[in-house]
Amino acid sequence: MPDDMVYSSAWVDVRIRSAPLERTMNRVNFAQPDITLMLDWEGVIRQADLSSAIPTEQVGDWVGRPWIDTVGDTGGDWISRMLDDARNRGVSAFRQVRQRFPSGLELPIEYTTVRLGGEAGLIAVGKNLQAVAELQSRLIATQQAREQDYWKLRDIETRSRLLFDASNEAVLVVEAESLRVIEANPAAIRAIGLAPGWEFLHEVAPRDEEAFRGMLRRAREHGRAPGILVHLGAERTSWLVRATLMARDPGPVFLLQLASAGTDTQSAARGTLLRVDDILERLPDAFAVTDQDGTMRRANKAFLELIQAPTEAGVLGQSIGRWLSRPGSSLGVLLATLHEHGAVSQFPTVITGEVGLEADVEISAASSGIGSARAIGLIVRDIGRRMSARDDTTPLSKAFTAIEDGIGKTPLPALVRQTAAVLERHCIERALALANGNRTATAELLGLSRQSLYAKLDRYGFHAQSDDEVEDEV
Repeated sequence: MPDDMVYSSAWVDVRIRSAPLERTMNRVNFAQPDITLMLDWEGVIRQADLSSAIPTEQVGDWVGRPWIDTVGDTGGDWISRMLDDARNRGVSAFRQVRQRFPSGLELPIEYTTVRLGGEAGLIAVGKNLQAVAELQSRLIATQQAREQDYWKLRDIETRSRLLFDASNEAVLVVEAESLRVIEANPAAIRAIGLAPGWEFLHEVAPRDEEAFRGMLRRAREHGRAPGILVHLGAERTSWLVRATLMARDPGPVFLLQLASAGTDTQSAARGTLLRVDDILERLPDAFAVTDQDGTMRRANKAFLELIQAPTEAGVLGQSIGRWLSRPGSSLGVLLATLHEHGAVSQFPTVITGEVGLEADVEISAASSGIGSARAIGLIVRDIGRRMSARDDTTPLSKAFTAIEDGIGKTPLPALVRQTAAVLERHCIERALALANGNRTATAELLGLSRQSLYAKLDRYGFHAQSDDEVEDEV
């Protein structure tokens, strides 16, 4: 019987008896194999056929050679595994190898191997994955290009942010629809007092509102508009405002550049303000200025050191409550007290810095202005060193420490009597020292009669001297 008839009868027998094999071959037929190899039980190629997808290659030299010798160096293990799987289980999983053709061409081929019926051997069918490999290479190249573009964009954003923060000109970014401030550089926060979240239009004088809206309409139409003179804030300070329309997700924004347009008198006032700023910067105590909501508008070097912040630009626009961490001494309590009294003195709280270090502080603050122009000045004094410097080795401190040690061991009335006795003795000692031992003067300082003082001196073991004896000693 001819070999091709043996192969055909064996093929029909396998399809009838093995449903899994039939499903596998259906997949192979659907995939239109580009290479078909007839193998014996040892994996030697007995016949090789190529589809029209590889028309220029000649594979006659493969016949009589082991299949494993026709693949790349890394594909031998996969070939051996597929042959073993086909012999033992009838069909192997799909594996990708580098198929080497007699011409020297190498192509990525995905193979599966199937056992034929009887003594017909094995059949291996493969699909050319060169197109897939090219697509994968293009995808990798595209991903690398996108990653490079991403880092270039990040670099541009970083440079823009540095320029935005370092600019001496006030710059604002506002939403195109609501004119709400999205970003404000330190110069804008310091000079105008506008922080993110504020409505810019509320700061424009009513007489300039129509002209300002007209400038924004021109910026919408042409991308940018020439500057106009606008009066801002409660003081109606003159500013030259220029607008540029910018695309941004989720909606367009206006970049507003503001340059002071004040008179010489205002320039002189600003010069005085600069000198005051220089003094505040040199203060040893932490100093900060916030708006009515506690948003930072100014911070000196001592404040930045207290909260462990590297630069003022990273602090401006943040809420000062971010660093207040003691329960009951939060920003809300501080602002409520300022609103009621206008000033706060020795407000105790804890400052938690950017790296987590805490410091006990006292805040003295005062507010000024009305409405959106209201500002709050705060002096924050670190009292941690003062508290740690307190001497706990004095006789009075030792006495109170001993009384505290008695809690849980001594009834409360007895502890109260002991505390009163210690305090009374200490007060008598201090009064005697202030009166230079004169008991008449001591009694007057304590609000006691001389007889009562003598009784207490005897009770606490003080040496009884008359006033005449004290005067003789002096």
